Amino acid sequence: MTAAPKTVSDSVSFDPLDMRNYTLEKLPTLPAGPLMEKIKMVGVPLAVLFFCLFHFQFFEVQSFATQTKVPAAHCYTMLGIFGASLILWISEAIPNYLTSIFLILAVVFSGILKEKAAYAFFGHPVMILNIASFILASMLVATGLAKRLALKFIIKAGHRATPVFWTFLILNLILGAFINATAAKAALLMPIFMVISAIYGATGGDSRNNFARNLVLQNLLGINVSCSAYMTGSAANLVAASMLAGAGAQIFYMDWFVALAPLAFIVLILGWLIGVRFVFPIRGQENYPSIEGGLDRLRSELEKMGPVTLNEIKAAVIFLLVLGFWATDKLHGLSATAVALTGAGICLLPSFSRLPKIGVIDWNNTDIPWHLLMFSFGAYVLGGGIKATNIVGIGINNLFDSMGLNGDPNKLLIFMVLATLFNYSSILNQSKTARTMIFFPIIIGVAQNFGWDVLGFALPMAFLINQVYVLYFNSKPATICYLANHYSSFESFKYGVVMQTVVMLCLVPWVQYVMPLMGFDSKLW
Repeated sequence: MTAAPKTVSDSVSFDPLDMRNYTLEKLPTLPAGPLMEKIKMVGVPLAVLFFCLFHFQFFEVQSFATQTKVPAAHCYTMLGIFGASLILWISEAIPNYLTSIFLILAVVFSGILKEKAAYAFFGHPVMILNIASFILASMLVATGLAKRLALKFIIKAGHRATPVFWTFLILNLILGAFINATAAKAALLMPIFMVISAIYGATGGDSRNNFARNLVLQNLLGINVSCSAYMTGSAANLVAASMLAGAGAQIFYMDWFVALAPLAFIVLILGWLIGVRFVFPIRGQENYPSIEGGLDRLRSELEKMGPVTLNEIKAAVIFLLVLGFWATDKLHGLSATAVALTGAGICLLPSFSRLPKIGVIDWNNTDIPWHLLMFSFGAYVLGGGIKATNIVGIGINNLFDSMGLNGDPNKLLIFMVLATLFNYSSILNQSKTARTMIFFPIIIGVAQNFGWDVLGFALPMAFLINQVYVLYFNSKPATICYLANHYSSFESFKYGVVMQTVVMLCLVPWVQYVMPLMGFDSKLW
């Protein structure tokens, strides 16, 4: 029997002229020599020992006591941090970026620098929170934990339409707390609701039905609205939070959750009810699977994942601890940024000194959208320029002078005008961050101009940031879901506009009657 001729790809496994082979993530890890291996093994214990010796002042430094610029204790601690950092960087006991993360946290937690001053060497604190949150989200995706949770939920509820919709509704609310990248959530859920749609008789294109229209459009709604429940739900939420803080209206993670999470749940329930009853009514056989053994495919997908891995358990523990600290920020005073950065550092922590590995991923597993962060960087600078020149305040005064509202302002009317513009502008502007940067200075400026409580007036507006699901180009999740080919642009527009209007109708009574019960000064009349 004649052997098949060898191809170039068979004979050449590495092309030395292909520049793609020399990207940073593909460069080999150089083995350490015998001496360096020993130094690496003792690097962490030695660094910890050095830090403790000076932080707890086992050695007296006379000049620290005589200087009057800062507390002497800060000098001892800083010397300990400095020496420990040098030991870790030189020994390479842990990656150099991790050493930097931990030294930043040490400087902040010890009170040597305030958070804003420490983070300013890289960027705005919100930028740091964004990066840390993306690292934590990457941990959940890379370990397979997010996929396992989604499959388990759906398999339990896949025998009838209503439990399927409710499962995705709850799943989106849960994932909203864990994954702040809406495109990542859409990409994660897409294969699952495509299979579910096929099980219920819809494969896209000419084979569409109202079950699939509801499933995909309600998931698009859920992916976006669930972000509104959490301060860390999207980068634009963090922009709004930073603007509120800059205006003197300090907002905690728990404040945001208490104020907006119940409203998000109500909107998602209404989205399900309106979708299946009125916009795309589901009747008869569409309520039940039409392909035998369809759910078995999902079970086999889950079985392929095998038993729960140690990395999945560690990822769950790390993220639950982060969420726990976020939810109790009023009690301990640690900022969401410091907590997220700590969690990111732990999830990246490799094995050292022959101890078991604590972290679950390395830097190459992280999925950080730097292009989005650079856009946010520019948006923050734009906001700073607007604040410095006060052009928003001047414009607001001129606008309300021309409308005759400066003398006796109608708070409800002004709230409705701003909320309507902010809400429906998402149909034309696909950037949540850009819309927030444009509208939130105006919203905050209006509240300050009329002496209204900034938090009570502006926080409800933050619920409108993520209402970006009307047309396929309004957001990345909208584009991803549209590619499923289970609905037309007009059908998306019809359902989206209905739900945006429902949000507006829910928001006013929520601000007037419910938020005051939670302690917010938000009444509109």
